[in-house]
Amino acid sequence: MTAPHAPAGDVTRLLHDASGGDRAAYDRLFALAHEELRGVAERQLRRSDARRALDPGELVSELYLKLRDQLRGEWQGRAHFYGVAARAMRQILVDLARRDRAVKRGGGDWSPTTLTGKQLPADVALDDVLALDAALDGLDARQRQVVELRFFAGASEQEIADALGLSTRTVQREWVKARAWLYRALYPTGDGHADGDAGGA
Repeated sequence: MTAPHAPAGDVTRLLHDASGGDRAAYDRLFALAHEELRGVAERQLRRSDARRALDPGELVSELYLKLRDQLRGEWQGRAHFYGVAARAMRQILVDLARRDRAVKRGGGDWSPTTLTGKQLPADVALDDVLALDAALDGLDARQRQVVELRFFAGASEQEIADALGLSTRTVQREWVKARAWLYRALYPTGDGHADGDAGGA
């Protein structure tokens, strides 16, 4: 991952305690993993024009609130935690895009979010956020997990293999298939430009 790793043993211990409902452990976990979570947030925002409206720190703050209500989850190690975080951040952006689109189409008054309390700028490509979400939903469950862990969370092939109980070769194979599917789904006319991050996140 781009940001320096928090000590794996500390993260694992705090994940275990937080999964049991320990709110103090959850707070310590977020403090310890903050820089890595900012890295995940930057990846999410870089892949949508929402970065013009949101700050990675705001997205991490929203993530803290979203996951706080899911403390008693089965977080199976640090890679799984960052995968869950990436998925939750993506859902936050999707919810924001859908809400903002409804307002721009006259679907009701804007309801402030805990992110910014304001609408996204008119030039933000909300359709890009929603198109990526729809494309990811077209993958099978395992491929989607591989994409979330590698493409968004920045996990290595070995970390993904450990988190999902797969061989690294299987991870490589699923990654190649998932990338091909996403490219076809997002660029059906073949005029898209490959993203360097997508090829070797």
